[in-house]
Amino acid sequence: MTLLDRYVLKKFLVPFIYCFIGFIGIWFVFDLSDNLQDFIQGNASFQALSDYYASQIPEIVVMSLPIGTLLAILYSLAAMSRSNEIISMLGAGRSIVRILLPLMIAGVFLTGLTAYFNYEGAPHASGIKKVMVGDIKRGHKSDKSIRAHLFRNREDRRTWFVARMPLSRSKLNGVQIVQQDADGAIRQQWYAREATFDPNLLQWKLAGARYVEMNPEGEIEKTEMNDLICVDGWSETPWRIASSMLNADFLSVTELNDYLKFNSDFPVVRLAPYHTQWHYRWALPTVCFLVIFVAAPCAIVYSRRGVLGGVATAIGLFFCLIFVSSLFIALGKGNRVSPVVAAWGPMFAFFLIGLFMLWLRSTNRDMPKLKIPGIG
Repeated sequence: MTLLDRYVLKKFLVPFIYCFIGFIGIWFVFDLSDNLQDFIQGNASFQALSDYYASQIPEIVVMSLPIGTLLAILYSLAAMSRSNEIISMLGAGRSIVRILLPLMIAGVFLTGLTAYFNYEGAPHASGIKKVMVGDIKRGHKSDKSIRAHLFRNREDRRTWFVARMPLSRSKLNGVQIVQQDADGAIRQQWYAREATFDPNLLQWKLAGARYVEMNPEGEIEKTEMNDLICVDGWSETPWRIASSMLNADFLSVTELNDYLKFNSDFPVVRLAPYHTQWHYRWALPTVCFLVIFVAAPCAIVYSRRGVLGGVATAIGLFFCLIFVSSLFIALGKGNRVSPVVAAWGPMFAFFLIGLFMLWLRSTNRDMPKLKIPGIG
């Protein structure tokens, strides 16, 4: 890395750190003011508040990094343009792309950092936020359970009804399992006070169980009562049963993979939100890299008059990306467009716009201006 690269990188990193920390501080103030009444009502301890805000760090990092990158790029390059440093670099034989190379490397690093937090931490933080605030408000931890849940295994023609399933344990309470044959007739049923899954043996243990065997006409042929019935060979796991009703927005990449694998027999419309979110987990972090292609050409100007307009253009394009991306994600979840298009389409369009603007700036061409008929 040359001296010039280190200089450009330093010019970017200082405002980036300020913007990043400042955005986190602003979020903290707004969140505290929004939840302060609940915290006071629940007599929240320092430990409870620390646990809550520690759990939200991944989501805040994912939100702050792209905005911090955008503002830091605009500030640093605009300042260098006003002081004619960019012109001096160009006069020394450096191209625009070569000047921006250290910033692009920084963008790749920030993209990887965002992807790390968006892989698991950020989705989980969004999912547990309301739960944790509710726990603090009530002054105790809530019973995180799924109640009255119906799960259908279409491949094996098996249906589960679970009265209560604590998310923290692999145990189901009040279980009824119905096994059908290829013609849809009920052939076997299991009733259990508790059902526990052994991941090592891949075995279900039904405690306080009753087993019923039926003929195709629906008549009971056999019934058994046992304190414990062990069943091997079932493909269901507690997570698979619970995940059928989990929100795609709050699942990590690994959990989305498991959901799509175990529930591949679901209709395409039902799986669309999970496919869309899987692709979006990887598409969202690239914003940290893409903003460089839009913000840099807007911030690099050769006259003082163009700085404000360039900054406004870059910020406007960034928020356009957020709006269009949210719109496409909604269309993807509704199976209106392909999950790949929903997640990557706006990012690719943003990238092309940035490349075009970078080409204009590199070749010293004027940025396109909006002309309104009858004016000017």
